[in-house]
Amino acid sequence: METKDARSLSQEAKAALRQRAVAAVQGGMKQKDVARALSVSAYAVNMWVKTFRLQGEEGLAARKKGPAKGFGKKLTEAQERQVTRWVIGKHPEQLRLPFALWTRDAVRDLVEQEFGIRLGLSTVGGYLKAWGFTPQKPVRRAFEQSSAAVQKWLQETYPAIQKRAKAEGAVIYWGDEMGLRSDHQAGRSWGVRGRTPVIPGTGQRFSTNMISAVTNRGHLCFMVFRENFQVKVFTEFLRRLIKQAKRKVFLIVDGHPVHRAKLIQTWRTRHLGQLELFQLPSYSPELNPDEMLNNDVKTNALGRRRPRNEAEMVADLRGYLRSTQRRPDIVRAYFQEQHVRYAA
Repeated sequence: METKDARSLSQEAKAALRQRAVAAVQGGMKQKDVARALSVSAYAVNMWVKTFRLQGEEGLAARKKGPAKGFGKKLTEAQERQVTRWVIGKHPEQLRLPFALWTRDAVRDLVEQEFGIRLGLSTVGGYLKAWGFTPQKPVRRAFEQSSAAVQKWLQETYPAIQKRAKAEGAVIYWGDEMGLRSDHQAGRSWGVRGRTPVIPGTGQRFSTNMISAVTNRGHLCFMVFRENFQVKVFTEFLRRLIKQAKRKVFLIVDGHPVHRAKLIQTWRTRHLGQLELFQLPSYSPELNPDEMLNNDVKTNALGRRRPRNEAEMVADLRGYLRSTQRRPDIVRAYFQEQHVRYAA
């Protein structure tokens, strides 16, 4: 096949040729068929497609004549693999970068810092897409969290709890506590373009607290209280939980001081045949399915409607939790979130 000598074409014509070739490949044509139709080499089509995947439309655009600054400084396959390992396994601060998140700027600076190669932001974006990365809202995780403890929980501790629960006819509940304030808000508000909506509020805030526990079968037990979370509140909730479950309970909670208090340990010993407590790895709230209920309550029971007083706030909260109790499908859905699916 006789191919065109693209050197005689203008920069605009070259760009148009590249764009036609890539569009044809995206439309379903094979690269060799595109090359034949446009009278260019199959190698050229292959390179244009790769450039588009890495750099997007910018990579196909008309270029100024003369050698570009930094021309030829591309990442090798080994460098690409190393960058992906850093992005997946490290935080920018751990690599001495002044960023809180892995943005295109952070990756660009990382490449320049480690390899001395300066890439454009669009090129970095192309690389990230080619590596299978997408922009996502990150999950907050404490630096103090031990990855080894988390892996042990997922692979050994929790499977052992499951096995015991099945053997003893116990039901596994996941519990948590949280405070709610009257000025919490969620969602977005319509407003005039360019003018951020202002939500009027009062300095006279009020609050209440709740404790809850859920199972992967869709059961929910809760208690709303005004006082601080102390041993007395927790033991009252445990009594209600045992009564509602009607069989032995395995309750999984975090490391809150009240959960580990001596009075609670004494209470546990007296009720060993009815309830046992298990503790999640430290600084690992994302492993607790009850956190999904907390998010639901904050967003839908409180965040979208502003209570006028404390009594109305408590009534709204209890009403929402009771309606959720009657919808086990909603509670079961909490266990489908990515980080707690292991408990489903």
